[in-house]
Amino acid sequence: MEETEEPHLDFGNTEIAFSHKTDRELKRTYLLFKFMNNPKLVSIGSFFGNIAAKIPFHLMDPIIRETVFKQFCGGTSLFQCQKVIDLLYHKKTMTILDYGVEARNKDEDFQRTLDENIRALEFAYSNPNVPVISTKLTGYVPISVLEKKQAGEKLSTFETIAMERFEERFVTLCEKAVELGVSVFIDAEESWIQDPIDELVNKYMPVYNKEKPILYNTYQMYRKGCLEYLQSNFEKARAGNYIFGAKVVRGAYLEKERNRAKEKGYEDPILPNKDATDEQYDQTIRFCVQFPEQMSLCNSSHNWKSNLLQTQLMKQHNIPNDHPNMNFCQLLGMSDNLTFNLAAQGYYVAKYVPYGPIKDVVPYLIRRAQENTSITGDMSRELKLLDEEMKRRGLK
Repeated sequence: MEETEEPHLDFGNTEIAFSHKTDRELKRTYLLFKFMNNPKLVSIGSFFGNIAAKIPFHLMDPIIRETVFKQFCGGTSLFQCQKVIDLLYHKKTMTILDYGVEARNKDEDFQRTLDENIRALEFAYSNPNVPVISTKLTGYVPISVLEKKQAGEKLSTFETIAMERFEERFVTLCEKAVELGVSVFIDAEESWIQDPIDELVNKYMPVYNKEKPILYNTYQMYRKGCLEYLQSNFEKARAGNYIFGAKVVRGAYLEKERNRAKEKGYEDPILPNKDATDEQYDQTIRFCVQFPEQMSLCNSSHNWKSNLLQTQLMKQHNIPNDHPNMNFCQLLGMSDNLTFNLAAQGYYVAKYVPYGPIKDVVPYLIRRAQENTSITGDMSRELKLLDEEMKRRGLK
């Protein structure tokens, strides 16, 4: 059947997209995105941002808090996120809580991450606007151990224990998630440490996804063969009679992946260009929408066409807009035109809301600025929409 546009879905509607912002907030956001649209300024800002985050006594925190942190994060704690959660719910949008701390090395840090994730699950349980939390498993185990495990090298006694504790913590998280009925998104990592994470999620998805989708793995569609990998995992879920949870993204480590492949002399795991990535992404959406009862999909994209495609396919397959297994998701502070226009038409959509101490979430904030400036061009699109809304309100 031919794909037709949703008649009332207009991603260019800036009035709906920015209705939650006062004139002053809109101007501040416009200036921030204007800065972030300049790759040179982002590079300089990233350098000084890393330094500022390490200055003692949190002296630079107020500056970071009032700029990128305020735009892209919910707060430094769960309690501080409540204001953002309520604002999103007023816009018919759910919240995915994401403790923005990653890449730790000490055992006490790993335990702290687990404890924080458990608190997030309990917070979500008491808040019907928060159906999901997200976590990066590099907050649970040393990256060096994951890398060594994937490379097939023999682990030391210490490293073997670290992997055992990694699995124990993961199981603890999953058990609490099942108990409370809150889902967990497992974020994707770099290709050279992804396999042990996939193995762990694939091992436990049959255990915890029997009645509802608790565990979701993340599939990076800029990786070669990722669609086939997703399809094979779905077939295992169908054969095993459990619900397959899949969060689909394009990918966030392109330059790092390409540079490492070149440096180490192995085949680049990333598709050759953006067109190939877009094609694999949209083919994945086409595949997933065929199975709304056996698969829970989260289309985590800032791409207009990929979001529109899912709405078209849902209409073709007679899937209601608010089907709980056909989800959309964007990052807090970005693509409000997608999120809130989808929400206005009754689609099940959420915002990723990172939170945590400012010094700990700076790497996340820098990655947001760098990847969207250098790779996807989302910043230019954001700036254009903000400019249009400024003109609509008579502010320019």
